[in-house]
Amino acid sequence: MKRILMWLAGAALLLIAAVVAVLALLNADDDSAAARQPATAVAAVDAAAQIAKGAYLVRSGDCIACHTARGGKELVGGRAIQTPFGAIYSPNLTPDKETGIGNWTADDFWRALHNGKSKDGSLLYPAFPYTNYTKVAREDADAMFAYLRSVTPVAHKNLVPALRFPYDQRILLYGWRALYFRPGVYQEEKGQSVEWNRGAYLVQGLGHCSACHTTRNALGGSDLKAELGGGFIPVVNWYAPSLTSDDEIGLGDWDIEHITGLLKNGVSPRGTVLGPMAEVVGASLQHLSDADVKAMAVYLKSLPRQKEAEPAKERASADEVARVLAQGEKIYKNHCVDCHQASGKGTWPAYPPLAGNHAITMASPVNAIRVVLNGGFSPSTAANPRPYGMPPYGPALSDSEVAAVVSYIRNSWGNKAPIVNSAEVNRYRAIPLD
Repeated sequence: MKRILMWLAGAALLLIAAVVAVLALLNADDDSAAARQPATAVAAVDAAAQIAKGAYLVRSGDCIACHTARGGKELVGGRAIQTPFGAIYSPNLTPDKETGIGNWTADDFWRALHNGKSKDGSLLYPAFPYTNYTKVAREDADAMFAYLRSVTPVAHKNLVPALRFPYDQRILLYGWRALYFRPGVYQEEKGQSVEWNRGAYLVQGLGHCSACHTTRNALGGSDLKAELGGGFIPVVNWYAPSLTSDDEIGLGDWDIEHITGLLKNGVSPRGTVLGPMAEVVGASLQHLSDADVKAMAVYLKSLPRQKEAEPAKERASADEVARVLAQGEKIYKNHCVDCHQASGKGTWPAYPPLAGNHAITMASPVNAIRVVLNGGFSPSTAANPRPYGMPPYGPALSDSEVAAVVSYIRNSWGNKAPIVNSAEVNRYRAIPLD
């Protein structure tokens, strides 16, 4: 019996070793995918221009937002990136030799962006969106590295990820990558315009829009069959709406100027960004050139539209719906009408429209509930430096009252969506708006 157990244990170890070896091969640096990119860095003809370009691209990738702790110095890391598996702390990107990237080469930086591997070859957790950054061209990666090497070095010790078992076992990333990651730079589509390709490059790569706007499974892998089709962000309890469904915030019937206004300024006649997207606009998108933001808008507007979903069925009786909407109308008149108007059209750019606003009538009411509970601000941008804010009504209204006014907004001025109940509101009452 002891010999059998020893044989089984040995066989299990051999099987594990074989699986690890296969996964390691699958995770090898993909030279073929990068064949059209220089294998090593090419010296820039104009170093100052390369650094300036790199600064712009770092902004485009929203690197500063994640690699800067609240109240901390830019790019020194330490911000907790909360995931369903625990917290991962962003590392120091300044050129400090002990704690930053001072001993890195341009090749090391390229491998991190393109292959998701650190200088020492260890696998990076995909909280760092290398699944998108892999599309970045080598020339752009070198420019980003040149800029990061030009900033003032700051000594700041990197923190170890605080992940639950078994997610703290980095070897499991070999399996995750085999399932969900294929390195490969962006390849232009010849049938599309230069502008469209530029927009696709930014949205798919540095913009990493799919990181939030795509549903993820229990292992954190993106559903690429429904890319940009919307996704719930569990840690912050916010829904990133579909960019391909006109039932949500799909952009197919938006004017290009309205899409660019939303991306660059945070406000447009069709809506206002709040929640996590406000930080993206404030820290990143507002700093992009008008041409690049328009290119992103052109690409997003061109995405194939999803088929319209079946209208959600009302879960309450007709009498209950009538009672809730009557209560919600009274609350709206007492608290909301001065800004959003009796017509629900709002006053642009200060107060966004509620009438015809698909962000209000999405199947999930979570965003509307959280804004009423916690309030919110659109980002301060060059075109909108002093944005008006939505005050929090959580302290003033009960769960049933919040449910009533959200239900009223979702069913007025042509809007149509199931009413909200107090249990849905209570689920999000204690969660701050991030």
